[in-house]
Amino acid sequence: MDQLQLIQSKIYEIRGQKVMLDFDLAEMYGTETKYLKRSVKNNIKRFPSDFMFELTKEEFGSLRCSFSTSKRGGTRYMPYAFTEQGIAMLSSVLKSQTAVEVNIRIMRAFVSMRRFIATNAQLFQRLETIEYHQLEMKQHQEVTDKRIDEVFR
Repeated sequence: MDQLQLIQSKIYEIRGQKVMLDFDLAEMYGTETKYLKRSVKNNIKRFPSDFMFELTKEEFGSLRCSFSTSKRGGTRYMPYAFTEQGIAMLSSVLKSQTAVEVNIRIMRAFVSMRRFIATNAQLFQRLETIEYHQLEMKQHQEVTDKRIDEVFR
């Protein structure tokens, strides 16, 4: 798996937004989650709710089954989820060279995902239309079969 795919595999959709979780970001930045969170808390005005939010226990619980391997034991605090803008803001808070390089790769991953969706939007729409027509045909066939059964009783 290349770096772009690795990053994209750590992007989740939560509350209708594409986000990355604090512990994944900390791992990529080569730091501990508690230091990342501390840096964010020390600069909290840079992170409004559309840049970052804390997951609920239910949200985190439903995500845990998405993780291929759980390196995490019990957590005392719920993870923070960072939107693309929040991740960009992290680069102004985390000043290491690694953080800058990782942020560039993450921004490229988000752009790549948007391009894929935009490029394939028409294809997705066509598939949806085909599925709709198949459902209509199936319903029509069921009605026809029912009428045939009634005629031959």
